[in-house]
Amino acid sequence: MESQSQHEQQLFSTRSDLSGLNRAVESIRNEIGKVIIGQQHMVDLLIAAVLADGHVLIEGVPGVAKTLTARLVARTMSVDFSRLQFTPDLMPSDVIGTSIFNPKTTDFEFRQGPVFANIVLIDEINRAPAKTQSALFEVMEERQITVDGTTYPMAPPFLVIATQNPIEQEGTYRLPEAQLDRFLFKIEVRYPTQEEEVRIIAGHHEKKHLRRVDDIVAVLTADDIANYRRQVEHLHVDNNLMQYIAHIVHKTRGHSSLYLGASPRASIAILMGAKAFAAMRGRDFVTPEDIKDIAKPVLRHRILLTPDKEMEGARPDDIIQTIIDGIEVPR
Repeated sequence: MESQSQHEQQLFSTRSDLSGLNRAVESIRNEIGKVIIGQQHMVDLLIAAVLADGHVLIEGVPGVAKTLTARLVARTMSVDFSRLQFTPDLMPSDVIGTSIFNPKTTDFEFRQGPVFANIVLIDEINRAPAKTQSALFEVMEERQITVDGTTYPMAPPFLVIATQNPIEQEGTYRLPEAQLDRFLFKIEVRYPTQEEEVRIIAGHHEKKHLRRVDDIVAVLTADDIANYRRQVEHLHVDNNLMQYIAHIVHKTRGHSSLYLGASPRASIAILMGAKAFAAMRGRDFVTPEDIKDIAKPVLRHRILLTPDKEMEGARPDDIIQTIIDGIEVPR
């Protein structure tokens, strides 16, 4: 009986070969490490988003390499990349494109906007008004654009990486909950440690800052990404872990400190993110640690604190941690 159990465990451990995926992940980390010092958590979450086919919102004060890191991640992939700077006067047609009259054919032709790329970086997404932000609703959810009754599908992979500054609110427009819910992760970027900042200063002094984006080489193709995504999708998840995910999300809906809980889309996002983390860690099965590590980036933008908790200075991450601590971890 014991030998049969060992045999089944051996079959389980060899079910999926993740060595290629792990080499690719390490190559991306090494390439980005040529330019970026620290911010490993942000890099790993961006890689996980690529593997899980989800969009990312990056929030942090100016100067913590939000935009640069997103550009470098795109640079490690042989795919089309575009960057949009959102401003208050930006129109939806500036994002998705517009129909232009062609006098030669006496017909209107659709000219694609910058959103027609594989990786789209949107700087300061909360600078544009609601009308322009709404232009992203369909493309982020359904990976397609509909203009004048014609639907244009986006070529895979399609990933939106958006940044915003949490401090400066003048001239900004708060993202609606429906749009926030379309982001797989919200990454909160912290200041570097003192040791990392010393290395940043030293690198700048030694002119290493001149080695910028051009030093980054592509290590992934669109086909590679599609193959690795299929591997991630087929990772094993025990039924008790699915119940664990549902329990965490369900607890957000009746919590006394929360005005708004997370939707079922959050449960799916935790599942997708946990699978990506497991694969990046060399496992073809999800563990409770993967779920706990991914819960905050998935949930922090999907819940709303009650006004009294906001006045007390509570943070969404604090409530999420309390919920996780109060749930028994499945074994």
